Amino acid sequence: MYLGEAAEEAGIIDKLKLKAGIFGAEPWTEDMRKAIESKLKIKAYDIYGLSEIMGPGVAYECAEQKGMHICEDMFIAEIIDPDTGEVLPEGSTGELVFTTITKEGFPVIRYRTRDICSLIYEPCKCGRTHIRMNKPQGRSDDMLIIRGVNVFPSQIEEVLLKVNGDVTPNYQIVVDRVDNNDTFDVNVEMSETLFADDIKSIEKVEKQITADLRSMLGIGAKVHLVNPKSIQRSEGKAKRVIDNRKL
Repeated sequence: MYLGEAAEEAGIIDKLKLKAGIFGAEPWTEDMRKAIESKLKIKAYDIYGLSEIMGPGVAYECAEQKGMHICEDMFIAEIIDPDTGEVLPEGSTGELVFTTITKEGFPVIRYRTRDICSLIYEPCKCGRTHIRMNKPQGRSDDMLIIRGVNVFPSQIEEVLLKVNGDVTPNYQIVVDRVDNNDTFDVNVEMSETLFADDIKSIEKVEKQITADLRSMLGIGAKVHLVNPKSIQRSEGKAKRVIDNRKL
């Protein structure tokens, strides 16, 4: 999205000859995929990997875009309960772990990725027979527990990408503790169009996002619409969460 914004500002979006992009490194929703594809006019494919296993290419999407095929001739994938380490039944959501089959210099057994997802065992329409992994919902160590409720940043993104162009996907979650109670603030960048609108329109969008987040998460958040481009961009992994609690 950052590259898309820059290309748009430079007036070169329509001159790009890109056809496809391969994206990894952090969780992203299907709505984010659609936003990237629309802005850059490409097909956006997901890829998964981690340095401790072999880097990118542990799993990747085919043209169906219905989950990433895991290279089972090189890795054994399992889903475990992140708290107990117990292997969960097929189709369950939990923490992804890998055992390497072919690595010689640095083999690992049931390496904990901290990524929360599920595995798909049904054959893919593309013809490949390797199991697939769904997009990670987030990381077990990225999960926030706010007022007893589990919150993943990707859930916030999912809500924002459905707000019809009034806001951008650039957001930041700020959590703190005041008088033994968790505070939960979400700063969201307005679009240039909404920024130029009247106060009532901005307040209306704020209320809509607040209601949508409560419906998604089951807890209330204070939503603050901030000026366009006021949240710091990142050339690497975006810093979405600021947790000021002394837990």
